[in-house]
Amino acid sequence: MKLFSRHHTAFVRRSKRDIPAGLWTKCESCGQLIYNKALEEQLRVCFKCDFHFPLSAHQRLALTIDAGTFEEWDAELAPIDPLQFDVPKPYLGKVVEEQRACGMTDACISGCGKLEGYAVVIGITDSRFMMGSMGSVVGEKLTRAIERATHRRLPLIIISGSGGGARMQEGMFSLMQMAKTSSALMRFDEQGGLFVSVLTHPTMAGVLASFATLGDIILAEPKALIGFTGPRVIESTIRQKLPEGFQRSEFLLEHGLIDLIVHRRDMKLTIARLIRHLIPS
Repeated sequence: MKLFSRHHTAFVRRSKRDIPAGLWTKCESCGQLIYNKALEEQLRVCFKCDFHFPLSAHQRLALTIDAGTFEEWDAELAPIDPLQFDVPKPYLGKVVEEQRACGMTDACISGCGKLEGYAVVIGITDSRFMMGSMGSVVGEKLTRAIERATHRRLPLIIISGSGGGARMQEGMFSLMQMAKTSSALMRFDEQGGLFVSVLTHPTMAGVLASFATLGDIILAEPKALIGFTGPRVIESTIRQKLPEGFQRSEFLLEHGLIDLIVHRRDMKLTIARLIRHLIPS
């Protein structure tokens, strides 16, 4: 027996075509469809399962630093192509595409500003730009920010959102940034500086294996994917099923890699309390 007429089927098909694209986002954690306007009003957090969607670097800056206090550093730094990398496409062509799409010269912004009235140095990586991978520019901007925080004796905050690790198109020049940022943080620590590292979805590979896990305090947003190699690659390599929630913030808190899981709406005040308690006035 036919439940729908031919005319009804045509109406359904036409209705689906008439729905404008870009109005809804599907939560990758629970599958809930969320109206984009409502998602933005909720700081891009799923109302059903509390999954925190990635934010741009400038969105995170607006949520973290007091309005009108941010001074950006090294905005003119842009990638070059030391290896003349052209597989599967020319590297510099890819960079230009990403710059136009994101409005950034590379996957990081850095500078100084005030957080609840406290002067701080901040660096933020952005997963929209080549998955937030760490090339020479990202490493250099973060290293300069760390060195300025050391010189000025200011708290340092780095918010990581990188699913790309070291940028393969820059080869060893990219891998060197892991050691460079880590060495700068060692000198910062020797001078008694406070480094708060914030891990967001996703924080992976070379970023996690260097500066992101060297914080005095390591905070993470809920349900963020945090690890070196993705779980699917690990399972295919070891041919075993990984534990439920493996590499998510909650699993890592339970196993001691991070110190605290903080909801996005509470992150700024949490960092301010840490500064107030850990830095003598």
